[in-house]
Amino acid sequence: MPAMKRVMDTGLPFMKMHGLGNDFVIVDARARDFEITPELARGIAHRQFGVGFDQLALIRTGDADAHLIFYNADGSTSAACGNATRCIARHLMDETGKTELRLTTDRGGLIARDAGEGLTSVNMGAPQLDWQDIPLAEEADTLELPIEGGPTATGMGNPHCTFFVENAEAIPLEEFGSRYEHHPLYPQRTNVQVAQIVGPDHIRMRVWERGVGITLASGSSSCATAVAAARRGLTGRTVRVDLDGGTLWIDWREDGVWKTGPTCHVFSGTLTPDFLRSLA
Repeated sequence: MPAMKRVMDTGLPFMKMHGLGNDFVIVDARARDFEITPELARGIAHRQFGVGFDQLALIRTGDADAHLIFYNADGSTSAACGNATRCIARHLMDETGKTELRLTTDRGGLIARDAGEGLTSVNMGAPQLDWQDIPLAEEADTLELPIEGGPTATGMGNPHCTFFVENAEAIPLEEFGSRYEHHPLYPQRTNVQVAQIVGPDHIRMRVWERGVGITLASGSSSCATAVAAARRGLTGRTVRVDLDGGTLWIDWREDGVWKTGPTCHVFSGTLTPDFLRSLA
């Protein structure tokens, strides 16, 4: 029986997980293969008619412990999702008893480690700092873009635009984020952060994710903001980042940007055949 028909006939098991309120539907596709279409992703993402998520993550087999594929709530894909990677790493560690994993994404390979006390660390790799790699539509100084407010551009497998502000709470993030997500300098759209420097090792940050909207947390955004702050001399390379949903710890090392924080497996369930057929 073809894989998609089997899923339609029997339902699709999933896990609901979150990292600091940045929430995910996680589907384990290691045992059976099927396609996540944009229509299916959008349907599952709907918080009234579906399950609701900031990102959907698919776990596949590969050359490493697992290969991860990420979908945004609007059905588009992303090469990286830091908090979802941590959630899946924690699930796989609990499943296998391993304390270190090698994962692959469309961006490349990542290392995940058990950090103790229920925390999980992931090396998100080296940041992309050249304008072509982020990518930008044209050559520009990525440290201070020719955009009002002089934000910093950073790539973490997905594009980021970080504004440093005096008071992150005072920014009307819904209007602000949606405006800059679609800035013409970012041909693939961008994640938008507003960041307030609290101290030399402490940042308060709020996030607008491309294809999603306001989120309580974002791992790749936290990494990008920490890198941007260090590049601008506002902080050191090891910082605490306070988000609306809680705290992450970011450490920009020689081998990449390490991100550490908690995860939570909220529940497991099954998408029914009737629901799946309604989206086919």
